[in-house]
Amino acid sequence: MGLHLVQPNSLVENKTNCMEKGCRMEPLLDVDMVVAPTTSTSMFSKHGTTPLIVPCVIVAMSAARIHGKKCGFEAIFNFGDSNSDTGGFYAAFPAERLPFGMTYFHKPAGRATDGRVIVDFLAQALGIPFLSPYLQSIGSDFRHGANFATLASTVRLPQTSLFVTGVSPFSLAIQLNQMKQFKTKVDQLHSSSGEDKLPPPTVFGKSLYTFYIGQNDFTGNLASIGINGVKHYIPQVVSQIASTIKEIYAIGGRDFLVLNLAPIGCYPAFLVELPHNASDIDAFGCLISYNNAVVDYNTMLEEALKQTRREIGDANVVYTDIHSVMLELFHHPTSHGMKYGTKACCGYGGGAYNFDKRVYCGNEKVINGRTLVATACGDPYNYVSWDGIHATDAANKIVAHAMINGSIFRPPFSLHKFCDIQAID
Repeated sequence: MGLHLVQPNSLVENKTNCMEKGCRMEPLLDVDMVVAPTTSTSMFSKHGTTPLIVPCVIVAMSAARIHGKKCGFEAIFNFGDSNSDTGGFYAAFPAERLPFGMTYFHKPAGRATDGRVIVDFLAQALGIPFLSPYLQSIGSDFRHGANFATLASTVRLPQTSLFVTGVSPFSLAIQLNQMKQFKTKVDQLHSSSGEDKLPPPTVFGKSLYTFYIGQNDFTGNLASIGINGVKHYIPQVVSQIASTIKEIYAIGGRDFLVLNLAPIGCYPAFLVELPHNASDIDAFGCLISYNNAVVDYNTMLEEALKQTRREIGDANVVYTDIHSVMLELFHHPTSHGMKYGTKACCGYGGGAYNFDKRVYCGNEKVINGRTLVATACGDPYNYVSWDGIHATDAANKIVAHAMINGSIFRPPFSLHKFCDIQAID
């Protein structure tokens, strides 16, 4: 039986109120000593049907942070890759097209999915407008934060060019420098009228900083160098994420959500492209060895964040286990109102995966005199995977609900203690 995800969703009956509402642990204590989930599925019962209550320590928050406000977070600053890009890449390299954006925006909206990414839902829940990409020069409004993420970004500095291998030049180090430059400009240019579309200089200590990056570091050379090859530089990846958090802390940041990696061994693109044999496929159609390697990476990331919390004890540095939610969706899509786990909505070829690396979603290509067209399905809400690499709007919404109800945060962390959470549509 599949695990039961605790989240309200338009695709699933609203069976329960948010877990942990009003329960909050401030890192004024040794957070590693607080009882908390220790495995990727520990927020569920062992039988997968009844949600467990995660113990918390309730500590009073600073009244200055939340008193009299609908949300103590005035802004979100996001760092990432295509899983959270809201238009940065296409601002730099315009080329977006339908069917991307077809579900929610009904037009291309700079996102690598049919609708919204996780940070969009998080912004909606906190009552904050969708984040403008830092790289977007026209129409941006940065009063409630900025998005530094771009499609194809890595944590490590790229060793090649976008035009050679498709890796974005906007790695995490560049995104951090952009954040620092943003703060400098806010300090210099902010006006109280708000006409400059910039936040007040005090915003940086009243913001939520989110990270969803590392997938491209993990998968970029995976097919050629294998799991053991990737493991050589994974410590560098997690170390750089941790050091980035500490640098943002130094300029005022105090609240950080770090999303771990999804189970890449369940994504259609990697099921097609990564070398494997039949014995490496589990009962749900996912690649066992590659998913185990992701778990190893996620464990290393969580340990690095624990150490970071010890070093900056008055900050919230929260490991966010989206992996467990995505794995549940891939394994049991029908339990969550969907039909297809390891099959892409937008692609070419049909069959079990509907993915052909020769022609990517939304494109067409003439091969051997035949025109191949990778088109979108008419019901993306029935799919976990949008294009073989990224999650659908529907899947992202379920992940976002798990974040909002606090069931995948380690150590325990409640957004409800900061904000009056808004419904997300």
